[in-house]
Amino acid sequence: MTAARMSPNTSMLAKAERALSRHQWFEAERLALKALELARVARAFDEMARIILPLQETRRQRMQVAAALGKVTIVKESVAEDTKISAGCYLVQPPAVGADARRLRLALLERDAPSLVLCREPKTSMGLCPIVSIGQVTIRTRIDPPKNWDKPSFSWYLAALEQLGDAAIASIDRGIEPVRQVDALLQCLDSHPDHEKLHQALADACKLAAREDRRIAELPPSRRRAAASALDQPSVDEDD
Repeated sequence: MTAARMSPNTSMLAKAERALSRHQWFEAERLALKALELARVARAFDEMARIILPLQETRRQRMQVAAALGKVTIVKESVAEDTKISAGCYLVQPPAVGADARRLRLALLERDAPSLVLCREPKTSMGLCPIVSIGQVTIRTRIDPPKNWDKPSFSWYLAALEQLGDAAIASIDRGIEPVRQVDALLQCLDSHPDHEKLHQALADACKLAAREDRRIAELPPSRRRAAASALDQPSVDEDD
């Protein structure tokens, strides 16, 4: 297939893979995200599953660079446009809130600075530590606090990031249609992009959605319309 015949999302994926091969993690991430968006609009769920692999890899590489620094920087204030920030691992806490953490994460990505960002809230009455991530949806869970609240260990920080992603996956209703699972996981991934198993869960949901679309396409036209309507998707009739 020549580049001229590629669909927009396929072409974007090819560019992302080339950037990935050149170790241009941030460029590859941006391209993969755009390809994922285009594939979702086209209901190309099999292609979405393929795109998620390089997307996950670009983020894994970025996270490894940030984690290699091995230090947690506590942030208590909002990030302004002129705030000096660099690569690293950040823990946002009051009076700063989840929205500040998102702004910080986006600012670091815009500057191509390898980073991890986590937000925690005040301890609960039960002594647990709420952690939160904000994006298209809000993800929140409560975990055991670090032994030293003022100087949390790096191992606690990494575990907290993992538990937040696990909570996002657990929040998905596996009883809903695969397409709705895909969209719910896309929203979670927007809120918490630094979790490998969240990417894998999305890829699995995309494969399920692709199989469901193929099943509907094989139905007789009348049943096909009813099934498509039930899933709130465009009819795929071509022969009636």
